[in-house]
Formats: sequence, structure tokens, C-alpha cells
Amino acid sequence: MVDAHQTFVIVGGGLAGAKAAETLRSEGFTGRVILVGDERDHPYERPPLSKGYLLGKEERDSVFVHEPGWYAQADVELHLGQPVVAIDREAKSVRLGDGAVVHYDKLLLATGAEPRRLDVPGTGLAGVHHLRRLAHADRLRQVLTALGRDNGHLVIAGAGWIGLEIAAAAREYGAEVTVVEREPTPLHAVLGPEVGQMFADLHAEHGVRFHFGASLTEIIGQDGMVLAVHTDDGEEHPAHDVLAAIGAAPRTALAEAAGLDLVERAHGGGIVVDTSLRTSDPDIFAAGDVAALHHPLFDTRLRVEHWANALNGGPAAARAMLGHDVRYDRVPYFFSDQYDVGLEYSGWAPPGSYDQVVARGDVGKREFIAFWLSEGRVLAGMNVNVWDVTETVQELIRTGARPDVERLADPSVPLESLLA
Repeated sequence: MVDAHQTFVIVGGGLAGAKAAETLRSEGFTGRVILVGDERDHPYERPPLSKGYLLGKEERDSVFVHEPGWYAQADVELHLGQPVVAIDREAKSVRLGDGAVVHYDKLLLATGAEPRRLDVPGTGLAGVHHLRRLAHADRLRQVLTALGRDNGHLVIAGAGWIGLEIAAAAREYGAEVTVVEREPTPLHAVLGPEVGQMFADLHAEHGVRFHFGASLTEIIGQDGMVLAVHTDDGEEHPAHDVLAAIGAAPRTALAEAAGLDLVERAHGGGIVVDTSLRTSDPDIFAAGDVAALHHPLFDTRLRVEHWANALNGGPAAARAMLGHDVRYDRVPYFFSDQYDVGLEYSGWAPPGSYDQVVARGDVGKREFIAFWLSEGRVLAGMNVNVWDVTETVQELIRTGARPDVERLADPSVPLESLLA
């Protein structure tokens, strides 16, 4: 039975928001829980959009966080297809797109991120795509099916995780794929050149063409349809469709208009939160892609745009809203599947932060663990087609371990022994 002694409002209908609502109820909160999402679909998980669902290996219903009936059973009030357009911090209320005003005692912003747009001529053509929402994946499945059937060409701008996963999916459908990337290797900003080259080789073996050191400058079309793309080094690539996969920007407009502290865009953007995921307003919290946390392990402010952060951050914020003592300092984690390669990455080690990469296993067979080290300390680890090691890898990172490098590289040495 819900009473009206308190009202907690969650803005954002993704994984973080849905798991926060679930946690409020599981922790015994009996006040009103209102979840507002600007999409008409029930809250869903995003990894399948570039993996199993995009490939046609998972049903559409499998992406949803809860069964549709769960929300009514849990007394969670859903407002779908309804944006929040303003926050009044003094009145402690939010205004919805239809003009309705909803009071809150505590507010959670789980507004996520949105795809960065290509700023070049031709982006208004029908064959230019992004992938962020379920509707995008629905459309992209149709596009890849048609490209595969007709031997069509897909040009992908960006060789990050989304770009590479869609390149793999497109090749499985039979489409021709060209990836344009301004850095010298795929995933350069995450993995650096040492491991990024492995992904270039993997995709090249499956027929993907890379054009490194270049950016799109124009998308050429006729009668509203894509014909080709031009790059800033004077090259032209044939294309029937173009996918922009150049990253995502945190959706901070609401927070900015409300006067909450933000991180500068040049430093990744996002809403400033403390380790309890509380913003500069003591009654407003943020979680998921939009939250920028000063991470004690890496002594820097991080904004993590991955599934595990939404999965764990939403519940952590919910507990903090209830007044629990929360210290959110989980090791960043994500996973990816491309062709026959599965991987898990833990930690944070962008180029410039590490001075050594150590491989443990057979890189040629793509069965190994890579470790990024700084002055001997493990900053990050990525297991490729090696399983059941993530917990140990994360413990090496969390404890600031400085293992002997020869033992770290030796698969015959039990990984757990390096924690001693």
C-alpha cells in the first residue's frame, strides 16, 4: 500500500531509472515512486541494440528491464513518452511536457546520453543513422537486412565500441562496410594503439575496410538518398547508408537550466555528483551515463557510459535517496561481442595514463588478458575469450596491486596469487 508521505521522482526511463525504482521498493519505501521517460517504450537495456537484438538473435521483448505489468504491481507510476521540461528546485517540483507539475521530496536524474551528430553537409538524407534508442535499432535491423540482400555499402563514422559492434553485425548480414576513423587505430581513446590494432586486424579479416586518420566532411546524395561520403583527405567512399558512431553527449540540459554543478564539456561533461551520487542540490541525485563522479581509485572525475554503471548506479542512488550510507566506487566495467570474440574490460587507462601494456596468453589466437600499468600498478585489464577472471582483475585494480610483470604475463601462474 502506497502512502503519500513522500514522493520520489525519477527522470529517465532507462536501466538506471528502472533499477532505482525497483530498489526503492525492495528497500521498503512506501511513498510514491514516479518514473518519467520520454520514450514510449517501457524501460529497456541498451547493449542488445548493438548486439543480440540487432543481429536478430534476441526477441524484442527480451530487452525490457521488467515485464510491463511489474510497474503496476510495484506501484510505480509510469509517465512514458513524456519529457520533463523543467525543474523548480525552490518549489521542489518538475514540470512535464503536457504542463503537469509534479512535486518531489527526492529527485533522481537518470537522463542518459544522446548520440553526437555529424556536423557535415548531407546529414538530413534518409540513409543517415544513429543508434541509441530501441526505435533506432528497429530501423537499423531493416537497413542491414536490405544492405546484405543487395550487397549494399555501409559507411560508419567512428571506430569506437558502437561502431565496431555494428560493423560486425553488418558483415554478418552480408553488407559491405567501411569505417572512417580519425585516430590511427580502433578504440584508440580507450585501449591505446597496442591493443586497438588487434581490433583492426579482427575486422579486416572479416572484410571490413578501415580508413584511418580521416574524418567525414560531406555525405553526397541524390533524391534524398545517400550515394557516397567524402573525407578530409580528399577520398570518396561509396555508400548507401551512413552510421554516425562518434560518441555520446550527456543529457544535462535539465540540470544546467536548474543551476546544478556540471563538468565542463571539454572534460567529458555530466552532472557533478559525490560518492553517494548526490548533486550540488542535497535533494537531487544523478546516476548512469549523465553522472560524473570523482573516482577515488583513479583520482579523477569519471563519467562512465556503460551498462554496468547504469545497472549498479541506479540502485546506489536509490539507497542514498533513502538516507543510507552509500559510497559508489565500483571499478568501471563493460563488455563487447564482435564475431567470435567476446571480451570484458575493467578499469580506466586512457592513452597517457599508462606506461606499459602486458599481455597474458595468446594474442594471436585472441585468447588473452591485457593489463595496462602505470609504474607497475594495474590500472585496467581486458580479458579476451578468457572467462571467469573479471573479479580477480578488478581486485588487482582496486587494491592498487603492483605484481611482478613476468608473473603477470605467465598464464601458468594463478591470477589470484598475484593479489598476495
